[in-house]
Amino acid sequence: MSRILCQQCHRPSKGCICDYIISVENTVPVIVLQHPKEVNHTKGTIGLLVNSLSNCQLIIGENFTDNYKLNELLSTFNPLLLYPSEQAKILPMLTEPKNQLNKQSNGNVTEIDNKTCLLILDGTWKKAYRMLMLSQNLQSIPHVCLPQEFANSGEYIIRKVAKANALSSLEATCYALALLESYSHNQPLSHTLIHYQPLLNKFAQFNQFQLSFRPQ
Repeated sequence: MSRILCQQCHRPSKGCICDYIISVENTVPVIVLQHPKEVNHTKGTIGLLVNSLSNCQLIIGENFTDNYKLNELLSTFNPLLLYPSEQAKILPMLTEPKNQLNKQSNGNVTEIDNKTCLLILDGTWKKAYRMLMLSQNLQSIPHVCLPQEFANSGEYIIRKVAKANALSSLEATCYALALLESYSHNQPLSHTLIHYQPLLNKFAQFNQFQLSFRPQ
């Protein structure tokens, strides 16, 4: 007998995550490229993220070179790929008005405009790297990464990750959006972090929900 799936989150009724979905407006669009093997992973956070953000698109695949939907989006926006490569530039942390900032000389990103969008690779580090290497249309997109204080602040306790305190896709996206929108709207980072905190709180509840399925 087939399992009954929730019509919103598409998970079995026992594992429905709709209680953890919350409506959050994001002005910087998000494009999530998800590896096929992540789609049915019950501990993945992309379902929660995509159903919560107002401006978020999900595309599933491994090689996106000829993906029409993605290529159309890439031609519309100025994408930044959240990927901590050696050439990645650090997203700026705005703690004072931009007109008081010195021109960045430490490799931080300054070119952020109203056509900027955030590109996320959802998969293990190995899968994400393979997606990046296979997809020719991703090769020229600038890489960005989070400041160290965010990169090491993960609370993803339900899934094995490559390093301690590693971020889930949801956490990384929320922090990146807060940084980008803080800079583009000339608002203190504390303001945009507060905006995304309700979703991060729901993520924490989602963690506890998943832990409830573990044997005592």
